[in-house]
Amino acid sequence: MKFLAAAGLLLLLPLVQNVIADTTLPARGEEVYPTTLRYLPSVFPEPIGPAEPFTNVTGVVDDHGMCQCSVYLPDTTFPVQKVENLEILAKQLSAKFDSELSKVRQYTQLIALYEEKILNVTVRIEHMEKSSITYTSLDFELVRLEITEMDRLITQLKTSLTGSNVFVEQLYVEIKNLSVMVNELERFDKNNILAVRREVASLRAKLQECEKDRNQTVKHPYFPPGNCGHGPIMNISQPYVIQLNWRGFSYKYGAWGTYSSPLNPGKQMYWVAPLNTDGRYLEYYRLHDSYDDLLLFKYSRQYQVLYGEGSGTAVYNNYMYYNVYGSRDMGKIDLATNKLELRKPLPNAVSNNRFSYAGVSWQDIDFAVDENGLWVIYSTEASQGNIVISRINETSLNVINTWQTKQYKPAVSSAFIICGVLYAIRPLNTRKEEIFYSFDTNTGKEGKLSIILDKVLETIQSIDYSPIDRRLYVYNDGYLVRYNLNFAPQQLV
Repeated sequence: MKFLAAAGLLLLLPLVQNVIADTTLPARGEEVYPTTLRYLPSVFPEPIGPAEPFTNVTGVVDDHGMCQCSVYLPDTTFPVQKVENLEILAKQLSAKFDSELSKVRQYTQLIALYEEKILNVTVRIEHMEKSSITYTSLDFELVRLEITEMDRLITQLKTSLTGSNVFVEQLYVEIKNLSVMVNELERFDKNNILAVRREVASLRAKLQECEKDRNQTVKHPYFPPGNCGHGPIMNISQPYVIQLNWRGFSYKYGAWGTYSSPLNPGKQMYWVAPLNTDGRYLEYYRLHDSYDDLLLFKYSRQYQVLYGEGSGTAVYNNYMYYNVYGSRDMGKIDLATNKLELRKPLPNAVSNNRFSYAGVSWQDIDFAVDENGLWVIYSTEASQGNIVISRINETSLNVINTWQTKQYKPAVSSAFIICGVLYAIRPLNTRKEEIFYSFDTNTGKEGKLSIILDKVLETIQSIDYSPIDRRLYVYNDGYLVRYNLNFAPQQLV
């Protein structure tokens, strides 16, 4: 700061000399009077308030006749820090300006590029409007060609097989239905091409599986639905993924299946009942009148369930059976009206996740349907967690008969019943399960099996068997999966 004061004095020297030059010096010995100085030069900052017209300075004359006066500098410091901050701010503003200018140049180039793209798209659209063929119609033509090829293959397959084959006949009908569906989609809705292609891919997979079976030397015996004149399960097909459940990937728990009724075996209906994301509460379910409606998510009827729990749901004779939330009660809903027709406790059954399946919670009570009717799989405290099987009267929900097994239920990942025989599965790894245990209610005998069941994802939440088409309907981490079954002949048992 001393250097700044010295610099200020140097700046004042010319001013003082000018003042002295304009001042009339008094004679030697004369009385000294105040000297009047005019405004100082603009070297000093302007005062904030109004400037005073004059400044009086007292001076004296020395021995050499020179006038001397004292000038006092104000006690203020030069704002060096503020100047530095101002310089930094100026640099920052300059950098921001350069950055924004660069962005403007970049945006100008992008605008020119997009303008060119828009012109190209406009030319293509004008060409499509003038021509009679569009991308959508070409897509449908490709689908038609694929369906025609499959129709030719299935016709050749029918002629090469000796005798009647229900599976091939059903496949032939599905291909014909698919052709009709494509025509309807083209006429009314041109946004379902992907769904049609999924169906084409699934039918093609069926054809490959059928051709593979035809080339095998060992033929599996065929048993019509509803007929129990066969032995146990011999093997299971590869998983056939239908689609993700209608509520989405987050809804990993639930159940699904098809209509099961000996009174009306020709009726088609599919039901899907995903649980809420907590894996416990059953709140909504949907009904589809055909397989095509299920695939395309159309013409569905959605209903709400009051107080449903777990993935042990089953449908039989147009009624849905489920475990009532937080209890051992069985619920019966009329699918025609969505009305709770009956609620009754299952005697001695445990509840509230006491003895559920391995890896799947809140499935203490698991309903099952087979050729004989309605069943329930559960455990009791008296059985110490082992599986208990009861035959249920579907009208009154009364227990008809009960069997107790020696298989611990929490060691089983799921179970189902076919012709009065309980089959239990357990996980081998993240992609395979094993049917390892059976209990025949007809004879009261237990059995050990080793039949591999391939999985799409890690956890199987539920398995429902349909006696109408003799398939397993599996809910696998949110995906609807289906399996075909092959049975051993009766004489090999």
